[in-house]
Amino acid sequence: MKYQMITSPEEKRVALVAHDNMKRKLKDWVEKHLAKLSQHELYATGTTGNMLNTELDLKVNPLLSGPLGGDQEIGAMIAHKEIDILIFFWDPLQAQPHDPDVKALLRLAAVWNVPVACNPSSADLFIHSSLFDAPLERSVPDYEAYRASRADNE
Repeated sequence: MKYQMITSPEEKRVALVAHDNMKRKLKDWVEKHLAKLSQHELYATGTTGNMLNTELDLKVNPLLSGPLGGDQEIGAMIAHKEIDILIFFWDPLQAQPHDPDVKALLRLAAVWNVPVACNPSSADLFIHSSLFDAPLERSVPDYEAYRASRADNE
């Protein structure tokens, strides 16, 4: 696979996701960093997004609920280079009925080299990084080159 460099802008597109047992933790973390996060474009799976919009009066673009396809919506946005950072507070101690969707989302984040924070400590490192508010270069699969090479071989 060939790769290309892309640059995430200063204003990041941040996806916020949390399992049910982690929603309060994510809400508390977002509230703690409200001033900084409000300078970025935020997306969230349905229940999480609605909670953040309502309880924090924060502009978050809610997608479908995770089990109803929200995880896959975020995954598609990652594949289309429309998400720059994924903050996903997942619960490692409880099985999730939509676990295959969760694994697919994390896999796509890895494939497309999207930074992922899975807990408040890693999310704190992200938000306090000088790169959070600056352009960020990252290497991603060059899908067009891949498609062209596949067409040449047919």
